[in-house]
Amino acid sequence: MARFLVEELGRVDYEPTWRAMQRYTEERDAQSPDRCWVLEHPPVFTLGLAGKREHLLAPGDIPVVPVDRGGQVTYHGPGQVVIYPLVDLRRRGLGVRRMVSCLEEAIVRLLAEYDIAAAARPEAPGVYVGERKIASLGLRVRRGASYHGLSLNVAMDLEPFSRINPCGYPGLDVVDMRSLGVEAEPAKAGTRLAELLVETVEAHTRRAPPSR
Repeated sequence: MARFLVEELGRVDYEPTWRAMQRYTEERDAQSPDRCWVLEHPPVFTLGLAGKREHLLAPGDIPVVPVDRGGQVTYHGPGQVVIYPLVDLRRRGLGVRRMVSCLEEAIVRLLAEYDIAAAARPEAPGVYVGERKIASLGLRVRRGASYHGLSLNVAMDLEPFSRINPCGYPGLDVVDMRSLGVEAEPAKAGTRLAELLVETVEAHTRRAPPSR
């Protein structure tokens, strides 16, 4: 199995990062390592392939970028951990649903380390604390490999979420770790979340049936 590289990119603009994910996915071969990019973005709304502009209520001065992931509209901004797993699913014997489960499991495990009880919902991808959404997911699979990924709200300005219907759900309440009384450094939380994600993906890989 090729290596799994974790790369911490700091705060980077959304569109060049997205284009870099696309290029890597297009150019990778059987020996290319799986990568896990850990980062933050400046304020941006992203609109998925199924996204309806009616869910953009009042974006104001925050740019809107239509992208090629699944899902509706979400917000990225400082204080939010973003992780993009560039994973050869075919090589690991992982289906898309199992990869989504890996993302959710890693987030739930991280939050448990901060004494936050969270759970995934089969009918609405993401991770929730009670009825409030704390993490969003959105993947694209091309040539048997994943890109895009997850965002976890750590310590951020939540106001921009009021300018959209988050993930296409009017009135969905969004929360971050700080609002739950947990002071965590986004960079530190991101590093740990990446460790847990790599661990979870590799565990599921070992359990996956051999690819045909």
